[in-house]
Amino acid sequence: MAAVTPISVWRDTRGVSGGAPEARMPVATGRLSCVAAGIGPLESLGAGLGDRTVAWFHTDPALRPPSLGHVRAGQGEVDTDVMARTVRAGLESGLPVVGVLRTAGLDTIDGLPGLDGWGRVAAAAAAASGLVPTVLVVDGPCVGGPALLLGLVDVVVMTADAWAYLNGPAAAARMTGAALGVGMAAVDALGGPAVHAASSGAAHLVVPDLEEALASVADLLVHLPDNSHEPVRPVPTADPAERATVVAAAAVPADTRRSYDVRDVIHDLVDDGDFLELQERFGTSVVTGVGRIGGQPVGLVANQPSQLAGALDIEGSQKGARFVRWCDAFGLPLVTLVDTPGFRPGKDQEWRGMIRHGAQLAYAYAMATVPRVCVLLRKAYGGAFIVMDCKTMGNDCCLAWPSAEIAVMGAAGAVEILHRRDLLAAPDDERDTVRKQLEATYEETHLSPRIAAERGYVDAIIDPTDTRAAVAGAIAALTAKREHLPRRRHDNTPL
Repeated sequence: MAAVTPISVWRDTRGVSGGAPEARMPVATGRLSCVAAGIGPLESLGAGLGDRTVAWFHTDPALRPPSLGHVRAGQGEVDTDVMARTVRAGLESGLPVVGVLRTAGLDTIDGLPGLDGWGRVAAAAAAASGLVPTVLVVDGPCVGGPALLLGLVDVVVMTADAWAYLNGPAAAARMTGAALGVGMAAVDALGGPAVHAASSGAAHLVVPDLEEALASVADLLVHLPDNSHEPVRPVPTADPAERATVVAAAAVPADTRRSYDVRDVIHDLVDDGDFLELQERFGTSVVTGVGRIGGQPVGLVANQPSQLAGALDIEGSQKGARFVRWCDAFGLPLVTLVDTPGFRPGKDQEWRGMIRHGAQLAYAYAMATVPRVCVLLRKAYGGAFIVMDCKTMGNDCCLAWPSAEIAVMGAAGAVEILHRRDLLAAPDDERDTVRKQLEATYEETHLSPRIAAERGYVDAIIDPTDTRAAVAGAIAALTAKREHLPRRRHDNTPL
């Protein structure tokens, strides 16, 4: 791929023969600004990115005209006006918005007008939310109020040269008394890409450089429509929808105490193993990302047994809820893979609001109107079974592997509660044998997916090797699904 540089000269396409002219429109090219912007193919931001039409802007101090006579550390009133106009142009045209920030902060020279300008950018991003996809690439500093943009857009891609925070290391040291280090070490410790990938969750993807960041954006947009009023575009594939998922079937151990990487299941389920994972290092007990099944782009949510045994914690619930809402906004069918023992126990989780954040995931699924297919791989216990898109939450098609265990809790915990007296009464040398017998009886009576299927909680019990065919068939059958929610000013999701 060629070096990534924003275009500075617009090609005149009015005389191009062979059909309609290429979609290209400049935005405020004559203003004295460090922001280049326009509407045009994604290749406007870098060669080799494809011809997907987007509204784009690119901030770079090197673009600032020398006639201004001074060097600014951030964006001023003119710069932010160009950015806000570009976002609104994308919204009004029904096109994805892609922004590149190589530097972002408040320009102290402009004073309050510059501060007001960032407010207009934030308002434009909020107005675009859920209507057109918004993606932000951070390739340098993003500090102060402008850093809030990272929380307003749909997807944030950070490079190794990026950092973002609201208050810098000096302010943090003054207020808390805790020094973070010196120079860039302090900056990275406070707001580097590793921090936002693993701790804050603000970064959905972290890549080495701008070139790879823009390639990731192009890959992401393949899975999305231009706006929420258009359908998702299927992508032709040579991978048969009926292909047996042999790898997925072998990936899940029969012993429920053994862990595995659910991404092995996902890669076997999607077309050509192509899965773009988002927020990989945040809320790691839940995996989220986009892929295609039978050519149809889908969003995938899965419990990750290799992390916390797949238990739902606060970060995982937040991550899953926001992803479900995002998929629902842009018409991406949802495929949910379930293997969870429940919510993560502990005082820390309860005090920090596990109830409230767990409700976020339940609310997101309950409000989703896109086609929803759920596959119960192994454990599905308690409240976590409910919030992972169970049938009564409005799920369209619930499938279960024969190994699935669906109950209030696992056999070991249930036996300890229900048969405590029997265990205490058993001789010491026979207690383990009695416990195993009781657990086996409980599993047969209460955990079998056959019981759930008889009661209508599961639509079908399938062979694990048939998973891809079953999911692809369900998604195809639900193509024309339409749900209408009641009119209201807006919902009151648990934040």
